[in-house]
Amino acid sequence: MRKERQSFSREFKLEAVRLMEEGKKPPAELARELGLRRNQLYKWKEQTDKCGGNAFPGQGRPPARGSTAEEINRLRHELTKVKEENEILKKAAAFFARELK
Repeated sequence: MRKERQSFSREFKLEAVRLMEEGKKPPAELARELGLRRNQLYKWKEQTDKCGGNAFPGQGRPPARGSTAEEINRLRHELTKVKEENEILKKAAAFFARELK
C-alpha cells in the first residue's frame, strides 16, 4: 500500500533546520522525533544555506523567470501545433484507409 506524501509548512522546515544547527541532538535522533528521514533534514538545510530567507517559497518548484519562461511558452505553442498536425494526419490516414477498401 502506498504511503500518503507528507507536506510540511515553511515554518516547520525552518524550525527543524534551526534545531539541527543548534546541535543539541544528533540529526538522526532529531529526524526520528520529528517523523522525518535524516536526509530530509540535510536537504532542507542545504536549501536554507543556498536561498537564505527565500527558502521554501511554497508548493513545488518556483516559477520560471526570464528566458526560461519564454522558452516554456514557445515550447507549449509548438506542442499545441504538433498535436493539431498529428490529429489531422490521423484523420487523413483513416479517410484514405476507408477509400482503399
